Amino acid sequence: MKKNYLFLLLSVLFINAVNAQDDAPTAVAKHQFKINLLLPGFVYEHGFNSKNTLYSEASLGLGFQANSNNSNFAIYPTINEQFRHYYNLEKRAEKGKRTARNSGNYLAANAVYSFGSISTNDNYREASSSFTLGALWGLQRTYKGRFNLEFNAGPGVNFDEYDTEFVPIINFTLGWVIGK
Repeated sequence: MKKNYLFLLLSVLFINAVNAQDDAPTAVAKHQFKINLLLPGFVYEHGFNSKNTLYSEASLGLGFQANSNNSNFAIYPTINEQFRHYYNLEKRAEKGKRTARNSGNYLAANAVYSFGSISTNDNYREASSSFTLGALWGLQRTYKGRFNLEFNAGPGVNFDEYDTEFVPIINFTLGWVIGK
């Protein structure tokens, strides 16, 4: 008799564990706040539906210029907006991989406004503000402890007061998801 109760209890626990895995989130978070450490900044990502988000970031950017005599680093504030489509959340969930807090791969339309440099060097022309549009492929992973890693890359077009040019867009961030 005790064996039957034990079997029944274990069966219920097993079924609940299987159902809990099925209930793992395969949709993006409705609201997600993040603090980036590399090139410090703040991020808010708003989920519109199960796969699409609007990513908004205010951060500091870093630039480098060089000529035959000198080199210069520039620090400039940026605003980054992305419309993201997360395309592999179900596949990650099926493989038992983490999908919480928007851990997945995405395609994005990207728009970045970079303000003029807040650092100066008389050997170089003043770094002017610019606007960049691009298409990105990226991945975002949020691990236990809310540690966040993100990478994205793709082609872009940069517009500033001097010229318009095709540019590579590459971004790598480390940070923490904050809040619930």
